[in-house]
Amino acid sequence: MKIQYPWKWMSYFIGLLLLFLLIQRMGQIFFKFSFLLSSLIGLSIIIPLAYLLVRSITRPISHLTQKATQWVSDHLATPNRIGPTDELQKLSRAFDEIEIQFRTKMDEISKERDSLRTILRGMSEGVLFVDEKGRILVANDALRQFLSLPPTVAKRTPLEIIRNAELEEAIQKVLREGKTISFELSLPSPLGKTFEVNVVGIVPSKDEMGAEGEGVRGAIAVFHDKTRLKELEKIRQDFVANVSHELRTPLTTIKGYVETLLEGALKEEVAFQFIQVIKRHTDRLTKIVEDLLTLSKIESKEFQLKREEISAARLMEEVIHLVKGEAERKNIRLSLSEVHPNLFLLGDPYYLEQILINLLDNAIKYTPEGGEIILSVKERPPDEVELSVKDNGIGIPEEDLPRIFERFYRVDKGRSQELGGTGLGLSIVKHLAHAHGGKVWAESQLGKGSTFYLTLPAYPK
Repeated sequence: MKIQYPWKWMSYFIGLLLLFLLIQRMGQIFFKFSFLLSSLIGLSIIIPLAYLLVRSITRPISHLTQKATQWVSDHLATPNRIGPTDELQKLSRAFDEIEIQFRTKMDEISKERDSLRTILRGMSEGVLFVDEKGRILVANDALRQFLSLPPTVAKRTPLEIIRNAELEEAIQKVLREGKTISFELSLPSPLGKTFEVNVVGIVPSKDEMGAEGEGVRGAIAVFHDKTRLKELEKIRQDFVANVSHELRTPLTTIKGYVETLLEGALKEEVAFQFIQVIKRHTDRLTKIVEDLLTLSKIESKEFQLKREEISAARLMEEVIHLVKGEAERKNIRLSLSEVHPNLFLLGDPYYLEQILINLLDNAIKYTPEGGEIILSVKERPPDEVELSVKDNGIGIPEEDLPRIFERFYRVDKGRSQELGGTGLGLSIVKHLAHAHGGKVWAESQLGKGSTFYLTLPAYPK
């Protein structure tokens, strides 16, 4: 205990001393007592007064010592190690013990705070803490990245920085009622993200609650990013719809011609033509199923490439030889340029051949008669080889270029079906290129032709 007015207590003691001298002097002068008797009478009066004065000083110290000792032994669950000595020494030891335990608790709180920060920093979900007034206390790194939040968000409301009334309403409802709320939050472009948000109230402990109880002290909102799941769900739905459409057309045709044959046309002259149509659509169905099985195989975990050293020039020549007949039927000229004889690839010959055949097959289909297709191979530093297939066909609209490698995506659905495509060839090309550690892309001008580029790892020199 700090004595705020030391001169006050000193004046009391000086007053007692003066009173003692006064009593002693009065006894000698007025009552003719001896010096010794006057001194004894003065002491008999001064000692009780001094006791009362000292007691008034030590009583607060004793009370503080008792409280400190009880706090150390009860609240901090430590044994009372303060020995039977004077009050100031007891108080000093009690405060020493409080300081030790306080520092220990502060270290524990600091460690828990650091652990919490580490957990929040490492979470893939976004986390938002708000106080009882709905003002932001903490937003973790994941949430800042999800929503492109400004550097300073503390003491601001979610509505100010996220600008979503549904989120603000959910947080305010949790603060009022203390219930857990879960909902799906979709943010408009440019973010274009979808989150599953769980908002939970922070309920005070029993020790913190008053006699009538208190409301929540704040709320925690956890944002789980479902954007990718939504995209995959959309892709799945589109895939099912596209497969159904691709299979329904030939199946409907086959069914119609078979029924016509069964109704009596089998013996007529058109029967052979009907059977030819059935065979053509059956072949198309078979091709679709084969391409689907190929995609499934490529995407499976068991899929493995048999990588080996491959001559780029020889690979291109073999592929040209395989598609030469189809090109000649349309009077399309195939040429090979910019091929270095000592340029080698690292990959699976069978699947690389399939990639190039698919690219050339597309180029032949969409290049008019008398057109030209140019194949080229060149080295791309430091360790890649670039293959390209260039045609002067009908070209691809710019808005369609980003989607041409999707399954069943067609720029011109009617023309693609007439040419017998399944809509899976470029998707197979993309997956096989990625499996080799390469990439594929296209450049095109409508009416002037297209160029498909493929990069693959070069064979280590």
